Amino acid sequence: MINKQQYNYSYTPLLSENGEQVKEDRTSSCFFRQRRYVVALLAFFGFFNVYALRVNLSIAVVAMSEPIETKLDNGTVVFIPEFDWSTQTKGLILSSFFYGYLFTQLPGGWLAAKIGGNRLFAVGIGATSLLTLLTPPLAYTSTALLITVRVVEGLFEGVTYPCIHAVWSRWAPADERARLATLAFSGSYAGTVVSMPVCSLLAKYTGWPGIFYVFGICGLVWTTIWWLVVKESPEKDPHITPAELKYIQDSRGTQAVDSSKVRHPWKAILTSAPVWAIVMAHFSENWGVYTLLTFLPTFMKDVFKFETSQTGWVAAIPYLAMGIMLQVAGQLSDWLLRKSIMTRTNIRKLFNCGAFLSQTIFMVAAAYASSVVGCIVFLTIAVGLGGFAWSGFGVNHLDVAPPHASVLMGLSNTLATLPGILSPPLAGAIVQDNTAEQWRIVFFITSAIYLVGAIVYGMFASGEKQHWVLDADSDASFDTDGASVTTARGYDNKAMDNNSEM
Repeated sequence: MINKQQYNYSYTPLLSENGEQVKEDRTSSCFFRQRRYVVALLAFFGFFNVYALRVNLSIAVVAMSEPIETKLDNGTVVFIPEFDWSTQTKGLILSSFFYGYLFTQLPGGWLAAKIGGNRLFAVGIGATSLLTLLTPPLAYTSTALLITVRVVEGLFEGVTYPCIHAVWSRWAPADERARLATLAFSGSYAGTVVSMPVCSLLAKYTGWPGIFYVFGICGLVWTTIWWLVVKESPEKDPHITPAELKYIQDSRGTQAVDSSKVRHPWKAILTSAPVWAIVMAHFSENWGVYTLLTFLPTFMKDVFKFETSQTGWVAAIPYLAMGIMLQVAGQLSDWLLRKSIMTRTNIRKLFNCGAFLSQTIFMVAAAYASSVVGCIVFLTIAVGLGGFAWSGFGVNHLDVAPPHASVLMGLSNTLATLPGILSPPLAGAIVQDNTAEQWRIVFFITSAIYLVGAIVYGMFASGEKQHWVLDADSDASFDTDGASVTTARGYDNKAMDNNSEM
């Protein structure tokens, strides 16, 4: 057992199972010696790769279909596209990813709970990276193969969001869930903001195949690092300090390390009001995100007559704000929880419903903005406030059912993927003449969905573990990959033999 007198604790956020105060060792300020933050940082770059690999084709397809100088057999020089695709074909190529992405959310969550979220997270991104490297030769072979490889990439990437909740269910202390999860999720928006201009530069200076080769290699490098560094749980990490291990365990509650023992109460999950509150909130947030991600450049061009070269940079501003606000919201949410200023349920509702109601207002304001500056300001505020929503519904899966968080994320993200499929054709059917009045209808629909999401979440959400959650037996001991594990009665971790500091 750990002698508590060996450590200098500075604050007491929770009580342990035996009623003692849970105190975290803050004597070490070195970020990399606190393993849960290493996991969070690597998860950030993991989601950076997820979105870089997802959006790279949206830039590449433009370069692939641009006219290039071609010399015919008779010596005549003409300009013809390398890939002469119709608008419908381009749309099918770009949307093909989501058809694969939709179908592996729930299976990915179930499998992560069985074999460990850390390994499946690596497999999902690593396989997508490898397929990305194969994209140029497959595209040259046939358009059908290009579409097929994008569908398969979607299948592999579909497991990533559910997997990371399986990781946090074991690695995240109860009062740090928001900051760790939002740090990881913000990598998605960083990947979007960074990869789009980088893809443009790669297409210009290396040709469009360079986009796939560079990001594919980056993804494989990340996969190798994650596989070597991140373990399924802190109990299996040979480098974690005993103080950090104890803090995590006492905060989250001791859990069995054998993931295969988790049994999902499907009927209770599917009939739980707090679960469906999460699902509705996730759907609402993604409707707004996917609508703007798809149509903001077109909206700016139609209403404010922006040039195509300008719209890409302008469209990135709201998502940069989203990435920043995710960090602010995560820190603030956990601070309120640690200080016991509000209950966990009220914090989740305040952040989520406050964000949705504000987004409802600012989306309508953007629809009626008379200047481009005003419109961008309103849209940036609307999208940026989504960062607070992610500190509500985005981490709520871990609150209501920690052992089943990956499955809950799979369920909510399955339905939250539908806006990516439904929103584009709906907006296209509404905006026939490219007028501001027609675009306002699109914004009104988005605002209405935000409002419904706020009402449903405010009525039914909860931040407490549900009565139907059954924890696996925590008294068993299991073999691990380099470290022994804790039981409910004591500690047995090889890291304790080497270092007792955090």
